[in-house]
Amino acid sequence: MTCLLSIDSSTERMCISLSRGTDTVVFEGEGGAQASARLLPEVLSLLQRAGCTLREVDAIGFGCGPGAFTGLRSACSVAQGLALGAGKPVLALDSLLLVAQDALDELGSAAADCWVAMDARMDEVYAAHYRREGERWHVAHAPMLCRLEELHACWSEVPPSFIAGSALAAFGERLHTGTARLRPATRSRAAALARLAEAAWREGAAVDAALALPVYLRDKVAQTTAERAAARAESLAATTAP
Repeated sequence: MTCLLSIDSSTERMCISLSRGTDTVVFEGEGGAQASARLLPEVLSLLQRAGCTLREVDAIGFGCGPGAFTGLRSACSVAQGLALGAGKPVLALDSLLLVAQDALDELGSAAADCWVAMDARMDEVYAAHYRREGERWHVAHAPMLCRLEELHACWSEVPPSFIAGSALAAFGERLHTGTARLRPATRSRAAALARLAEAAWREGAAVDAALALPVYLRDKVAQTTAERAAARAESLAATTAP
């Protein structure tokens, strides 16, 4: 019976899942700046609650990004440390695909052609396009970090039919979604994380823990005071324009 432990802290929500056979135990809580301190204790607590030891785990999955720099680093380091210590492989899991998987879990085929758009702060968006074909997800457009005009240009070529993610609420009417069906919030990132880990394991995606790496799409993680002011002014102008 396969046992998979997975963690993700790429957003403000920290999630952990443990799937063993047909049973899945999950934890979701506040992440963000707290992730680096809370992640490992919560992982150990979930293992204890599930009556499982690290020795029983076959692989450790982690949300590799894109997402918040500190959160990605925390998930990767915890997964790698646990995996190296226990002699287990790791599964690098697309953090944007979590959102598409969550939509699929709830809505079925309606979410099988899904654009994910997540608020990346600094007036930017993490976006990617996924298509579900049979039992597998395929990447139609690789994860990217972009400003709204770049995303709109991409969508103008082939308008999306379904969009999910936090950018919908963060940007509101500034995000030109056309006639697409919208899903701003996820139901359970942790449950979706477990499904992705199970699929990755079946597909033979496990790798040596030494190869665990986060996916950073943003080299610059902070703005100057002037840049923040310019971004606020741009945002205000866009929301008040006739």
